[in-house]
Amino acid sequence: MVKTWQDLKSIQPEVMTMIKNSITRNRVAHAYLFEGEKGTGKKDIALIFAKSLLCEHPDEGYIPCGQCVNCRRINSGNHPDLHYIEPEGLSIKKEQIKLLQDEFSKKSVESDLKIYMIVDAEKMSVQAANSLLKFLEEPQSDTVAILITEQGQRVLPTILSRCQILPFKPLSPENVKKNLIDQGVEPITASVISQLTHNFEEGLRMSSEEWFAQAQKIVLKLYEALQMNSMKSLLYLQEEWFVHFKDKVQQDRGLDLLFLIYKDLLYIQLDQRNHIVFQNKISEYESHALHMSQKRLAEKMRFILEAKRKLMSNTNPQLLMEQLVLNLQEGSSFV
Repeated sequence: MVKTWQDLKSIQPEVMTMIKNSITRNRVAHAYLFEGEKGTGKKDIALIFAKSLLCEHPDEGYIPCGQCVNCRRINSGNHPDLHYIEPEGLSIKKEQIKLLQDEFSKKSVESDLKIYMIVDAEKMSVQAANSLLKFLEEPQSDTVAILITEQGQRVLPTILSRCQILPFKPLSPENVKKNLIDQGVEPITASVISQLTHNFEEGLRMSSEEWFAQAQKIVLKLYEALQMNSMKSLLYLQEEWFVHFKDKVQQDRGLDLLFLIYKDLLYIQLDQRNHIVFQNKISEYESHALHMSQKRLAEKMRFILEAKRKLMSNTNPQLLMEQLVLNLQEGSSFV
C-alpha cells in the first residue's frame, strides 16, 4: 500500500516538517541519515522524499502528485535515477558502493537529480563505509543520499558528520492501533497490541498469530479465576497458563496482558473510559473497579511489575506465578 504525505505526517510530524522545509526553502542536503526503530516509517518516508524531489508536478511545491511518470515509476520500483543498496548476506560490501559510484558518474537518465538509498546502513563493511565516505566528502550537486538505519551508533562518526540526521520517534499507540485497524485487524485486538509494541510490522505479525490470540483468552480467564478463589486460580495456572506460556519471553508477554486489565480498572476509576483496552469488558470491570480502592489497585499493579522484574532473574517462574496469584487475591507482599 502506497503511503501518502498525510499518512506519513500523522506518524512522524517532525520529520515530515523538516523534509518539507528542506524542499520549499531549497536547502536539500546532499546526505541524510534516517535513524529510528524498526517500523517507524523510515523506508516509506525515504520513498516519498524521493518522489517529492523527482515529481514533475508537486502540489504546493513539495507534495508528490503520485500521477506523473516519475511518481509512477518510483511506485513500481523501476526509476532509473533512484538506486537502492541493501545488505548482500550479512553486510553491504565495498563492491556495492563501487558499482553505485560508477553509476553516479554517469549523467542522470530522466531527471536533473540522482538519489540513492542505503538500507541498514549500519551493516556496511569497514571497506564499504570508507568507500562511501570518500563519495560523501566530495558530493555532487545533483546527488542526494539517504541512509536508513536502526542503529546510528554503529555508523562511522565521520559518515554521521556528513549527514543531516533525522531521528524517527517510536509510533504512538494511537498510530499503531489506527494502522492495524486499517489493515483489517479487529479493533480490540489492535488496541491490545498497540499497548505492547511501537512497531507496526511486529504488531501486524502478532495480530495473525494463533498463539497471541490464545494468550489473550488465557489471561482474561486467569483474571476471572482471580475473582473467585485462590485454589481455582492456582489450578488454572497448572492447567492453562504454564501449558501456553512456556518460556520467560512468553510468560513476560502474559504478564503484560494481565497488567493491561488492571490498567483498564484504573482508567475506569479515573473516568477515562476512552483509554480502556478491553472495551468489551467495561460493564464487567466497572463493578470490580468501583469496589476497590486506588491504593489497593496500585498495589496489585505493583505486584505484576515486580513479577516481571523477577521473571528475568533466576526466580523459579512457577513459584513466582503462584505467589503473584496469592498476592493479587490476598494483598500480601512479595517475599
